[in-house]
Amino acid sequence: MTKLCVVMATYNGEKYLSQMLDSLVNQTRPADSVIVVDDGSTDSTVKILERYTGTLPLKTIKFEHNQGHRIAFARALEEAQKTLTENDLIALADQDDIWLPEKHELLIREIQRHNVDLILGDANVIDAEGRKIADSWRTFGSIPEHLSLRAIITGFTNVTGCMVIFRASLLKDILPIPLEAPVHDQWITFCASARNGYISINHPVIQYRIHDSNAIGLGHSHTWTGNLKLNLQWAKMIRETRHFLKLKQDDQKFLNDYIGYVEKRLSKILLPGYLFWILRNSHSLYPHITKKYALIPRVLYGIIGAKLAVKLMGRS
Repeated sequence: MTKLCVVMATYNGEKYLSQMLDSLVNQTRPADSVIVVDDGSTDSTVKILERYTGTLPLKTIKFEHNQGHRIAFARALEEAQKTLTENDLIALADQDDIWLPEKHELLIREIQRHNVDLILGDANVIDAEGRKIADSWRTFGSIPEHLSLRAIITGFTNVTGCMVIFRASLLKDILPIPLEAPVHDQWITFCASARNGYISINHPVIQYRIHDSNAIGLGHSHTWTGNLKLNLQWAKMIRETRHFLKLKQDDQKFLNDYIGYVEKRLSKILLPGYLFWILRNSHSLYPHITKKYALIPRVLYGIIGAKLAVKLMGRS
């Protein structure tokens, strides 16, 4: 029988953690195991976890000092790998959401219907007090339902880990999570896309909480130039992993071309020689743009180097 393991990282999560754990207890298809890595909490988070050890099949691993959510999730996945077979499934959990009761049942049924490595649900959006502010996370955040492998290579992501279930067989590709990976779920999505792919369903599976202490939340604080540098770091990281040689030759070439393009965009004033390359790859470079007429200014903007954009267009 297929087993389901929930992995979670906690850090000073006392405010919402009990609600999250209660929603795990109330699943119509219970988890077979729950592995939590506490990332050096200084509040009552660990005590709350201890209260649920008799209610959930819970194992808690405690870090003495805070090491960051990527490392905490990596440790939890490494622990899960010890007991799971390739036919089993993994769900990623955040400490501050509320899972709808049918989340496990729905996502397990759908992933078993499709030959993919990962399935992504949608979410209701709630505020700090639990009031619903949007029916759909995807609509609320203008998030594409699906991204191509090439779009993911350029640094785009549409997957939030707490809304997914993926196959345990993917762990051999996921682990170890590279130190340069910005967030664990972006790396997991890349690994799934590079192997058997992923699908999205429109059904909400959780209540996703937006509040001041979110590790990710909506958007980020990086500047436009900062984003270019992060995307360059991400693409170079992929090229240095063992996964690069498993990509199709056309995708390898696209990745190399993309790295060269971003490097020049960060150092040059204009890049007219890239105009036709940008046109050919516009759907990978701008997957969030769905109207053809809206692509034209994006393509033209794409040949402007960062230095000129900062100077003349007020970008930073």
